Amino acid sequence: MEITHTSVLLEECLEWLSPENEGYGSNPLLIDSTLGEGGHTFAFLSKYKNLSVIGIDADPVIQQKAKQRLAEFDNRVSFYNGWFDDFYANYPTDREKPNLILFDLGISLFHYEKSGRGFSFRYDEPLDMRLSPSATVSAADIVNRTNEKELADLIYMYGEERFSRRIARAIIEARNCEVIENAKNLADIIYRAVPADYRHGPIHPATKTFQALRIAVNGELDRLPRVLESAFSVLKVDGKMGVITFHSLEDRIVKVFFRNLAKNCSCPPEQAICTCGGKKRAEILAKVAPGTEEVKRNSPSRSARLRVVRKLR
Repeated sequence: MEITHTSVLLEECLEWLSPENEGYGSNPLLIDSTLGEGGHTFAFLSKYKNLSVIGIDADPVIQQKAKQRLAEFDNRVSFYNGWFDDFYANYPTDREKPNLILFDLGISLFHYEKSGRGFSFRYDEPLDMRLSPSATVSAADIVNRTNEKELADLIYMYGEERFSRRIARAIIEARNCEVIENAKNLADIIYRAVPADYRHGPIHPATKTFQALRIAVNGELDRLPRVLESAFSVLKVDGKMGVITFHSLEDRIVKVFFRNLAKNCSCPPEQAICTCGGKKRAEILAKVAPGTEEVKRNSPSRSARLRVVRKLR
C-alpha cells in the first residue's frame, strides 16, 4: 500500500517512550492518540514485541489506511474512531490504563496531498478542511459567513499572520462577488492581498491563513488543554506521555501544562491554601528537536518539538 506521510522524530519517540526496563510488566500498553497512517505505531509494534497499542483518529478514511498497514499486528492493536478528547474524557474506569501515551499534533501529509479536502493551497479542491465527518462547519463556511473583524482576528490569533486585516478585507470583497468554495481560489485571493515582497518570502503567503482555518474548523487549540489533562489522568503512575508539536501556539500550551505538572504545588493559583500535598505530579524527561539529517530528509519536521514527562502521582 502507498504510504504518504513520514513520521517525525520517530527514533526519538522510540527512545523516550520505550517500555523496556520500566517495570511495566509483560504486556505494556501504548495509546497512539493521533494514529494517522500508523507510522509511529508500526515502529513501536515492530520494535517492542510485547507492546499493545490503541490507535485513535478522528478521520475514518486515514484510519482505514492504518488498519491495512498494521494488519500483521492484528492481536496487538485496536482502534478508536473519534476525537481524542472524547476518548480520554470517557475512558472506562474498568479498562486497563496505558503505560505510554503519544500525541503527534501535526496534520498528516495524506490530508494535504490525498484527502481532496482543501488542506493545501496548491490544489484545486473544495475548501473543506474537516478531519472528521462529525465536524459541522467547513473552512468554506467560515470564509463565507464570518464578518470581517472576526475573520481578521481568527487569522491573526490562530495563524499569527501579520497581514490578517488585509487578507480578511480581500476575502470579504471577493465573496461579495462570488462564494469562495475552492482552496486554490482562496490562496490566489490571499496572494494578491499581501505586499509584493511578502509574496516571495520563505513560505507561501497563504500558509498561515490556511493553518488558522484548519485550527478553527477542527477546534484544535480548544481540544488540546482538555485532552492533555484527561490523558494524563488516565496514564498509569510511572507511565510516560510524549507530545509532538509543530507551531508555537500548541507548543506553548503543552510547555505550560508540563511545567505545571512538574511544580511542587499543583493547586490553582487562586487557591489560598495548598491541598495537593506539595508534591509534583510529573517529572520532565525531554524536549527534543529533529536533527539536521531528519530535516534534510523530511522538511516538514523542521518545526517539530517532542516533549516527554513521566507521571509521579
